[in-house]
Amino acid sequence: MKNPCIICVAITGSVPKKANNPAVPVTISEQIESTHAAFEAGASIAHCHVRNDDETPTSDPEKFARLKEGLEKHCPGMIIQLSTGGRSGAGNERGGMLPLRPDMASLSVGSNNFPTRVYENPPDLVNWLASEMKTYDVKPEIEAFDLSHIVQATRMQADGRLNGPLYVQFVMGVKNAMPVDKEIFDFYIKTLNRLAPDALWCGAGVGPGQIMVNEWSIAAGGHTRTGLEDNMRLDRDHLAPSNAALVERAVDLCEKYERPVATWQEARKILGLRAT
Repeated sequence: MKNPCIICVAITGSVPKKANNPAVPVTISEQIESTHAAFEAGASIAHCHVRNDDETPTSDPEKFARLKEGLEKHCPGMIIQLSTGGRSGAGNERGGMLPLRPDMASLSVGSNNFPTRVYENPPDLVNWLASEMKTYDVKPEIEAFDLSHIVQATRMQADGRLNGPLYVQFVMGVKNAMPVDKEIFDFYIKTLNRLAPDALWCGAGVGPGQIMVNEWSIAAGGHTRTGLEDNMRLDRDHLAPSNAALVERAVDLCEKYERPVATWQEARKILGLRAT
């Protein structure tokens, strides 16, 4: 059987606003509806953030609980991945949703520059988040904004702070971090394969680089992420009308490279996740 491609949809993030694109889902009900359409289009992972009524980001566990409950009801079997990102909270607040036992959660294992600030991930916080994920049987998705993050994740697996096999996402296109560059992308894969031969990986591109990283990832046999969190446009002249429309672009690329789109059942098996 050919290698199925897992498509993750990052439905809203912490930054995009409705003023940027009216399709950005903000409320819990909007996020559930948008995710359901993306699920039907082919996404098997939902990467989730939550917002306040004024569209500002939050790590409120109660909001995450309502979103998780709604997704489990309306997208049965879909892999739910909650964000522990630093734009939504500070310190241990970032892991306050992990007792909800989502299937997965994002984990940044090192710091780096973002467009206007330093994205701080100090070692003590990283170790605590990793420990909480082990406690609640949550599979981390390692967010690699820099080559050192791949190296650190493999060290954490080697010393037992992370269970293997790793699932590493190459994040490219964030201003002041790694650019969308094919040679760097290829080196990421080579480095991960050398340091953690059993690891799986996913590619995520930000802004206009999204479609390029989607194509590179699918062509190289990895998995990929799309969605309005990372990119609000179909092209220079057209806003993306929905998360589902961005998922459909990734599905088209899977067809181009003769990669079947992973069902949620296949995605759970590939990632070693518990059955629903």
